[in-house]
Amino acid sequence: MTSPVGFTLVQLRYFLVAAERGSMTEASAELHIAQSAVSAAVYNLERDLQVQLFVRRRGRGLTLTPAGERLRQQARDLLARAREVEREARGDGGTVSGPVAVGCFVTLAPYYLPPLFSECTRRYPGIEIDVVEAETDQLVQALEAGRIDFALTYGLGLSAGPDLRSETIARAPAYVIVSADHPLAGHGSVDLAELSAEPLVLLDLPHSRDYFRSLVAATGTAPDVRYRTQSYETVRSLVARGLGYSVLNQRPATSQTYSGGELAELQLRDGGPPLEVKIASLEGMTQTARARAVMELLREIAARSTEV
Repeated sequence: MTSPVGFTLVQLRYFLVAAERGSMTEASAELHIAQSAVSAAVYNLERDLQVQLFVRRRGRGLTLTPAGERLRQQARDLLARAREVEREARGDGGTVSGPVAVGCFVTLAPYYLPPLFSECTRRYPGIEIDVVEAETDQLVQALEAGRIDFALTYGLGLSAGPDLRSETIARAPAYVIVSADHPLAGHGSVDLAELSAEPLVLLDLPHSRDYFRSLVAATGTAPDVRYRTQSYETVRSLVARGLGYSVLNQRPATSQTYSGGELAELQLRDGGPPLEVKIASLEGMTQTARARAVMELLREIAARSTEV
């Protein structure tokens, strides 16, 4: 026989709502029950687990303790799994539906999100995808806070999160862009050293900026960063204007920029290993069936992109 559990799913649900709202009063309003019922459920949960989950300050609401932070993610996973068990017991487990919160690195979003939404709508119309577009550090924070189920990002910066697990679904080698009338535009490939005397238009995102700088520095020259921007398309437009060259990883389907300029793409003969595109999630987190379905769609999209 299995050992009895000293808490209930109702207690976990009330705890989660109180944690999200930061107030017993607001939690009771959302749950449409008396505040005393929420307070009693949380008190009994703390007693049963023998831990303090909240710091309670009069007039300042609730603050999660470290134990409360850990329980919040575990409770979300457990309740999600319980809902899946319920659906399967009712015989409708074959229908994958519900919300999936996906984090996506900002420069990957234009390439992966449109086909993801299209495929998901076609195959799983009951799934609702909510997206957080951000940089790697912000995505890691969102994972640790339980705001997203998983993240699609480059491997850059993921090593800083010891509680993360990741899998590589694609590889994106670095390449150079120059204006269409650049002297090297028709060469097809280039060594970065050939561009060392020209200004670099830098995609100025955390981790990315260090990566691009390191590629140039590996040639034994210091990059001349004349322009910097956090916008992928602004980088392309500046280069098309002849204001410098840049190094990128994701390749648009067109050489034309938003502003109507033309670019030439050059393979890098000395670009080093490609960046890895990864699906990252918290170590030990059990993904819902709908989250697993969305992950599988991303793997398929990545596989198709490498075949082109």
